[in-house]
Amino acid sequence: MEAELLQVLSPQSLRALEEWQRRESVTLTQVNSQRRYGGPPPGWSGPVPGSGCEVFISQIPRDVFEDCLIPLFQSIAPLYEFRLMMNFSGQNRGFAYAKYGDPATAAAAIQALNQYPPQEGVRLVVRKSTEKRQLCLGDLPSGMGREELLMVLRLVSEGVEGVTVKAVGSKGKDVCALVHYSSHYAASMAKKVLVQDFKKRFGVSISVRWMPDSSKFRQQEHAEEISLAPPGLKHLAKLSAPPPRFPITRPTHLRNYRDPLPPPLPSLPPPPAAPPSPPPPPTQGFSRAVGGPAPHVRNGMVPLITRRPDLMSHDSVVQLQWLCELHGLGVPLYDVRYHHTSPDGFLHFNYRVIIPRLPVPLSGVVQILPGISANTMEDEVHRAVAEQAIKVMCHKY
Repeated sequence: MEAELLQVLSPQSLRALEEWQRRESVTLTQVNSQRRYGGPPPGWSGPVPGSGCEVFISQIPRDVFEDCLIPLFQSIAPLYEFRLMMNFSGQNRGFAYAKYGDPATAAAAIQALNQYPPQEGVRLVVRKSTEKRQLCLGDLPSGMGREELLMVLRLVSEGVEGVTVKAVGSKGKDVCALVHYSSHYAASMAKKVLVQDFKKRFGVSISVRWMPDSSKFRQQEHAEEISLAPPGLKHLAKLSAPPPRFPITRPTHLRNYRDPLPPPLPSLPPPPAAPPSPPPPPTQGFSRAVGGPAPHVRNGMVPLITRRPDLMSHDSVVQLQWLCELHGLGVPLYDVRYHHTSPDGFLHFNYRVIIPRLPVPLSGVVQILPGISANTMEDEVHRAVAEQAIKVMCHKY
């Protein structure tokens, strides 16, 4: 039942994706946090595309997948590669990369598909991708030369085209290097493994970062309205209750439903008095922490099937508010504070969710990618926080 409560994917979208893959004989490969098509695809006869052939696609609805996106971008010209960024829940992360055979075709795709509406009320943003291909390696083993480093890099990563080694530091004993890769994808994959491989081979912890000139202080993909340190989200530091996406109504029309009113917790004042209600049937169990009916549900969480059909939502903020409403726990309040931006571009936030009828706040850390605007990022942070809060409630209470 927990899986049902946390359902964030559209079964129709997943079925459509699977049917499209079978019908078109398309293979999608999951590599870390991205799902990849092609690179090259079957039947590709041209050379490997060079710089300027890739476009960046953002504002993708979370339940839109390759069965919609690949045919759309192939309507311009054959694709060499398509990469859709994914999160752990199986949703896409709202952006993707499409690579064509030449820069002119990529420019034509931008001209034709920027602001294309994949769904009502949503428009894709398509623009030229910043293809970062250079990595800066720092804190390398003392005395490591260019040829030795080049050999090691080619053993542990693909697409290494060249290396420049430089001695730095006050005495010139520290070693750093600039590594050139054949593609952004190759550089990105290398960035994920180099620290661990050097630790294993040489017992040293090196630093790996993108070449500053290629990333500046903001990545092009997220530079439209917001910097990596999001000043527009500073107001999240105050307690807030995100408005529901639709009115929440208690499902009193359901058979065997009793409006739950849990007994007061010892450390909290008693709740307002409510009319007495009949005891539940013997088959129903109660959670000691949150109360309320929980037929056939582990840990006392009410199954998703007790939700009114018109209230079904993939929005975790709505799900959390509905859960608190159903159990009489009060309106959840969000205390979210921006903490830092990691080198991979993720924004990290500390959070507390204060639910009046729970004894302690729910707290933790979430990370998101920068969005196209402060409002988009605020919604994304609240969704990530609510999703974690629901998981904690399902396991703990």
